[in-house]
Amino acid sequence: MALANAGCAIDVVCPTGHPVGKANAPLCTHTYRGLAPLLSFKNAIVSANPDLIVPGDDLATWHLHDLCRQERRSNAGAAICKLIERSLGAPENFPVMFSRNAFMQAAEQQGIRVPKTTVVENVDELQKVSARFGFPLVLKADGTSGGNGVRVVHTLEEAEHALRTLQAPPVFARAAKRALVAHDTTLLWPSLLRQRFVVNAQAFVQGREATSTIFCWKGSVLAALHFEVLEKMHAAGHAAVLRLIDHWEMSIAVEKMARRLNLSGFYGFDFILEAHSDNAYLIEVNPRTTQVGHLALGAGRDLPAALYAAISGDGVPASQKITEAETIALFPQEWIRDPGSQFLQSAYHDVPWDQPALVSDCIRRSQAQRAWYAKRNLPAVRPSSLPLTVSPEHAAVEVDCEAK
Repeated sequence: MALANAGCAIDVVCPTGHPVGKANAPLCTHTYRGLAPLLSFKNAIVSANPDLIVPGDDLATWHLHDLCRQERRSNAGAAICKLIERSLGAPENFPVMFSRNAFMQAAEQQGIRVPKTTVVENVDELQKVSARFGFPLVLKADGTSGGNGVRVVHTLEEAEHALRTLQAPPVFARAAKRALVAHDTTLLWPSLLRQRFVVNAQAFVQGREATSTIFCWKGSVLAALHFEVLEKMHAAGHAAVLRLIDHWEMSIAVEKMARRLNLSGFYGFDFILEAHSDNAYLIEVNPRTTQVGHLALGAGRDLPAALYAAISGDGVPASQKITEAETIALFPQEWIRDPGSQFLQSAYHDVPWDQPALVSDCIRRSQAQRAWYAKRNLPAVRPSSLPLTVSPEHAAVEVDCEAK
């Protein structure tokens, strides 16, 4: 989570050893403690006194929502609640962000094209829904991210197995490990109390994945980027290669949702572009900044510039494009996915070359990611095969992307 003010000072709340600590930007870091997350955030906010808060993942957003509810109970917490509202938007709409069914209903009410979606609580309901929606069918659990709570099923037998898996309370060993290693305690209480996840069934739309990331202010979109997804880390994972596009239906959809939910800050929206019509079906919201939010791609496409304008009160400053290329290969995602990828040569490869320590840290951490994919029988990658050279004289990192 980043805490920003109009003077361009940035404070960051993160676990000890987080890669952000490798950046050479003038950051002030505050330690995130998984056993006391709300206190960690509250102390950081009081210390930094920021103009705006930018959550970097779903967990951070979840904590901010909880902190707002907690502080609303006392007069002393009014300032923190006001700051969170200024940063994220209207608190009364926070529950919509983490309820897939509620979000889809809100979108449908705005006349936005969405796939049919409904909550399924048991096998009987699942059988009825599958008969109405047909197969393939998409099952999604609330409170999950990164594709971990999504299953595409093709038969009733697959659907029933997926429903039981997605509804099941977290295994305590997994919840404890996540708390100790990742400083994320969100699974502990559901595991101990045996709470079951809410699962939604969504009609499958055949087509291409697309994504929008926006910066909005009091319900108005100030800047937006729209991409078609060309490559992903794996079927349900994060994007690795994107192509910048203009799509009127995606633009209208994000503007309507920002206005309907009175949003402020950074948000990501996922779509499916239907194969035979190119119609855009809105399928999900990510209530945070996304991995492409930093890209400055010209007027109306520079989210950081829009953020500065919002908190400074000045107009949106003119900015230059970082590239004329429409295709973006994300680092380290595409490099991990395929070290020999053509996109590392033909696309704009988004490597932070001016941050050599950060690049080196990302390369080292890729070994753990490689093991994660291997455990799940996902395509193997060989990041260790790429030689790393750091030039102290030029503070540069060089990676031979053609190494085998």
